Amino acid sequence: MWITLDFRLDLGQNAGTFALKKPKLDKRELWEKIVNDLRATVARAKILTWFKATAVIGKSEDSITIGVPTAMAELQLSQKFNTEITNSAQKIDPKIKTVAYRVDPSLEFKGDARAIDFDFLKGEDGLKKRKMPKQAEVKIGDFRSVQIDKRYTLENFVVGPDNRLAHAAASAVANEPGKNYNPLFIYGGVGMGKTHLLQGIGNAIERRNNNLVVIYQTSEMFTNELIKTIREHKADHFKDKYRKADVLLIDDVQFFVKKERTQEEFFHTFNALYMAGKQIVLTADRPPKELAGLDDRLISRFEQGMVVDVQFPDFETRLAILHEKCHERGMIIPPEVLEFIAENVSESVRELEGVLVQAIAESELEKSTPTIRSVMKHLKKTNRKKPIIGIEDDVNFEPVKNLDDLVKRVAEFFEVSVEDIKSPSRKAKIANPRQMAIYLAREKMGYTLEEIGEYFGGRDHTTILHSVRKVEKQKENDKRYLRNFNALKKEIRL
Repeated sequence: MWITLDFRLDLGQNAGTFALKKPKLDKRELWEKIVNDLRATVARAKILTWFKATAVIGKSEDSITIGVPTAMAELQLSQKFNTEITNSAQKIDPKIKTVAYRVDPSLEFKGDARAIDFDFLKGEDGLKKRKMPKQAEVKIGDFRSVQIDKRYTLENFVVGPDNRLAHAAASAVANEPGKNYNPLFIYGGVGMGKTHLLQGIGNAIERRNNNLVVIYQTSEMFTNELIKTIREHKADHFKDKYRKADVLLIDDVQFFVKKERTQEEFFHTFNALYMAGKQIVLTADRPPKELAGLDDRLISRFEQGMVVDVQFPDFETRLAILHEKCHERGMIIPPEVLEFIAENVSESVRELEGVLVQAIAESELEKSTPTIRSVMKHLKKTNRKKPIIGIEDDVNFEPVKNLDDLVKRVAEFFEVSVEDIKSPSRKAKIANPRQMAIYLAREKMGYTLEEIGEYFGGRDHTTILHSVRKVEKQKENDKRYLRNFNALKKEIRL
């Protein structure tokens, strides 16, 4: 940006023009200004939780890279706050087009000069006056709607016996909005996938018919918006907004219960859209008849279309969901770990994904492959009352004490026999665990090359040294090998 100063000299009529270049912000100053701007859209508690010990660690002409101390923080910033961060960055520097994120554990150490000071968040000055919307919004014509999450599609919704009908109905609505199943009412417990289907419908319709007006709103935001328009005497604007919709998606209509004015307004909105042949899709935690406190007229309207439920998926579908989530994140998790999660999380798809995200985050931070035992520790921390299936409850075993103990633990970890590891087999399934056992015996337990060679069937010290060096080389060049190695060390307490 240039600031131009025009002035006329006292001598004659000659005019001069000077350009003064605005000083460039360094990385720290830039990030301070971005985070300060985020105070308008991100809650103070979330900034303190997820933005602490962060920094701009890379900058080019049109992009910046944000360093974060943990993998969990990277997931939060990149998935939940990326839109807000990008918008604030572009306010500060319009040239910035993209924002990337990278884990840098060193940022967690106190005194890192790159991380900014959060003293400005200690007080509440200015925060109470700022508007902090819970969800990103998008402008449609002359009004605003909640932004539909592009990650939710009908294609990546994992279909099983317990949700097949709901998915089929959602697909039919997306293909021909206003013609099939109007309204479509989807109900089910918390975390079962209702919102995924609802937003998946919206994404599919927007992708195929970008000229249609799709409004997605939570019932809570619908109510809050109505209250605001009544207070500001703009009820007509509220009515105009919703009557312009070609597709209206309302999440969690159970929150309309006992809100008489909201129900009244929604009843008229529903009728206007339905009579105009516009598509309406609703979700709730219960079927219409069980929504006690809801006007009978609304219950009747909700039931005149298609009512479908989304139940918790069976084991096979839960496992398929986990595989799909791993694919989306580009992460390879051992199949026995995914089976363990699917077996032990049996109440909510949201919890299912949460356990997986935790396993991935810890894996990224520690550069190790998730194991059944590491996942079990996380499940125990959640104070689950249910017994954990598929593993002995006692995981507080002692660290390895000798070579026999080491080889036994390595064999258990890689699901091979002790005899296999001590054998001369060169198969990768056997050789890799053997080499890791040799490396750990040498580098972590202090055995001599001769002692290790004698234990492993009289191998000479050069063969043992070759195994040690091969492990060192593979740790440097093969990320997957490194993760498995680190997971093994963690499991056997070395």
